[in-house]
Amino acid sequence: MDKGLHLVLCVLTAMLLLGESSQTGEKNEPQMLAASTPDADLRGSGEGLPTLTVTTILEDPYVMVRSAELEGYCMDLLKALAAMLHFSYKVKVVGDGQYGAISASGNWTGMVGEILRQEADIAVAPLTVTSAREEVVSFTTPFLQTGIGILLRKDTVSQEMSFFHFLAPFSKETWTGLLFAYLLTCFCLFLVARLSPCEWNEPKNEENHFTFLNSLWFGAGALALQGVTPRPKALSVRVIAAVWWLFTIALLAAYIANFTALLSSSSEQLPIQTFEDLVKQRKLEFGTLEGSSTFYFFKNSKNPIHQMIYEYMDKRRDHVLVKTYQEAVQRVMESDYAFIGESISQDLAAARHCNLIRAPEVIGARGFGIATTQASPWTKKLSIAVLKLRESGDLDYLRNKWWESSCLHRSRDSWSPLQPQALGGLFLTLAIGLALGVIAALVELSNKSRHAAGHVKKSCCSVFIEEMCTRLRVKESARHGQEAAGKANA
Repeated sequence: MDKGLHLVLCVLTAMLLLGESSQTGEKNEPQMLAASTPDADLRGSGEGLPTLTVTTILEDPYVMVRSAELEGYCMDLLKALAAMLHFSYKVKVVGDGQYGAISASGNWTGMVGEILRQEADIAVAPLTVTSAREEVVSFTTPFLQTGIGILLRKDTVSQEMSFFHFLAPFSKETWTGLLFAYLLTCFCLFLVARLSPCEWNEPKNEENHFTFLNSLWFGAGALALQGVTPRPKALSVRVIAAVWWLFTIALLAAYIANFTALLSSSSEQLPIQTFEDLVKQRKLEFGTLEGSSTFYFFKNSKNPIHQMIYEYMDKRRDHVLVKTYQEAVQRVMESDYAFIGESISQDLAAARHCNLIRAPEVIGARGFGIATTQASPWTKKLSIAVLKLRESGDLDYLRNKWWESSCLHRSRDSWSPLQPQALGGLFLTLAIGLALGVIAALVELSNKSRHAAGHVKKSCCSVFIEEMCTRLRVKESARHGQEAAGKANA
């Protein structure tokens, strides 16, 4: 009995001990989990930021490979957005090298296709916002504005210079004024040389070297900066000669400067100014990126000129369409080819390659946006962040940073023929000089007439008029008469 009671007590004691141990184990296990949880959260604090997979495309200067790393405008933009919105990211280059278009099978290619297949969360690249793409993906506010332009090589489109291209520095009115000034100056030289007694003391016995033909030759020699005979003796003639020399020096300086500017800017006077000019010419082939928004812009346009461009590219698809932007630039530089594409990218090509230029006309204003999946919570956040970057001037800074030009381009409108108004002061100075020369000649003649009037006892006015008539009526044949008389006396 006692042994049985003792056995029962031992069993009860053992059961109580096992129950306590099991309860103790249940209490200790949650404590261990709770103790491990903070450690797990601590590790997640460094990796807990949302990670976005970003698809992009290699295109200078948006995304470029430098030392096995990606850099460029889009990489700087992505870094700024990640800092503002607190997310991490991993970047992958689009597999097929396309921007995004509907293939023949009805599927989307390029970066748009990767977003639709959920291979990427967002696309940060020079991806144009179009209605077709907007139907399948969402776009943020554009971070760059652009359009469609024509990229050309300068030496393939420069205008042929006309035979009289050397006349271009001055306008027709300026050349007319110059011719009138030349003839008037030569006539004044001829007139003053005849009136001045210092240049021609004895009209009846001496020869006047400043005939009208000699005066024309003297004026032409001054235009060429050459000294010619006859050389002036009288003060009045020297005044006119000095003013004419000053006029010709200033005129030649203006001509040389403007002619130099004309030669340096002649390559930018493009015969292909518009898309209509491009269609009309037959020297250059033209095309765009295969499957790009530019190609579909011309396809969907109702403009007759745009339709002609699309038909040309569609018929020669295998020959004029290019795969990459780098291939397009290289083809423009090496062959007679015009590339139709994003104007902002063409501006970069013209800045990097000084023999390239973009035609003035830009059509189809559009923008580059960040593509996301439809109904993505990141669309609005990224749009607001892009607006903040624009308002703070960061987007302008990035634009200037990556589009910095190494070429010194003159503005297309910086040169124009010199008009008479630009040289008005010069012509006025010449007119004043001519007037002073004529006045000086009359003063010299009046002084001689006054002295002669005392000897012949006539009025000064009558002697002055006689002197003027004598000097103006004497012909060059007097010299021959004098030579004949000399021979007869001999």
